[in-house]
Amino acid sequence: MKLPLSKYVWFDGKYTLTEKATIPITTHAIHYGTSIFEGIRAYWNGRNLNIFRLDEHVKRFRKSGQFYDISLNFSDQEISKAVIGICKKNKIKESCYIRPFYFVGDYGISLHVTKNAPTNVAIFTFPFGDLFDKNGITAGVVSWRKFSDMSTPPQAKMGGNYLNSIIATQEAKRNGMDEAILLDQNGNVSEAPGENIFIVRNNQMVTPSLSSSALEGITRDSILKIGKDLDMDVVERDITRSELTMSDEIFLTGTAAEITPIISMDGGKIGEGKPGNITKKMMQEYTDIVMSKNQDYAHWLTEAY
Repeated sequence: MKLPLSKYVWFDGKYTLTEKATIPITTHAIHYGTSIFEGIRAYWNGRNLNIFRLDEHVKRFRKSGQFYDISLNFSDQEISKAVIGICKKNKIKESCYIRPFYFVGDYGISLHVTKNAPTNVAIFTFPFGDLFDKNGITAGVVSWRKFSDMSTPPQAKMGGNYLNSIIATQEAKRNGMDEAILLDQNGNVSEAPGENIFIVRNNQMVTPSLSSSALEGITRDSILKIGKDLDMDVVERDITRSELTMSDEIFLTGTAAEITPIISMDGGKIGEGKPGNITKKMMQEYTDIVMSKNQDYAHWLTEAY
């Protein structure tokens, strides 16, 4: 799928035309997946373009590389300024997705990556609407398991880690599902390929704990905080596979997916086969926040202009 990329990208500290941002075929990340990325949303409300939870994304951006001693040779302030700047440089006045990433560059074929390995940093953006149908999607548990801390850090947003997500997605699509659900090594629910998962049972909103190998998602964290602020019963714990089909509601959270309802799981209808009341409440709360309609969460927004 070719992306409608903006005219300019930010590459190693400079703005350049997208077609001129090139790398050699000997780039280490191409061979071994030694790349780190973030997905960030910016929302146009008709007056301003606001970036959602920029500070948290930039902090995680750096932390992901630290798991592998891969250096991000720009300060958090420089990265934040570049994210804002790429929106301004491209004069974006519509909601968009922003992808910062850094990677080990021309480093030969050595697997001994150190802090001194050369790295490159790039940021691009493109217009972006809904990833999934907000009226609800189908999902199913796949045979592939989510990798665990016993093999590689689940909290690092590394390019190589997402091969697990790709093979899970392929299986789900072959099975006629919109999205996959991965179990952890113990057989409990972990997450979707690119999203965290929440279930609702008896008015309690539950999401797998981080011990299930789920990513500590920023949208996940937002929903946990919103739910608690609304005095909802919000719990992080292990979720068994059987609880998925017993749930009253299920929804996914993620930067790209935002809040996406699951209305069918493993071929069975969830609830009434449409987004439930708590899911709809979370969707509305999230929309109000990112569109600057809820000042209680104004600190989550960074105005690009």
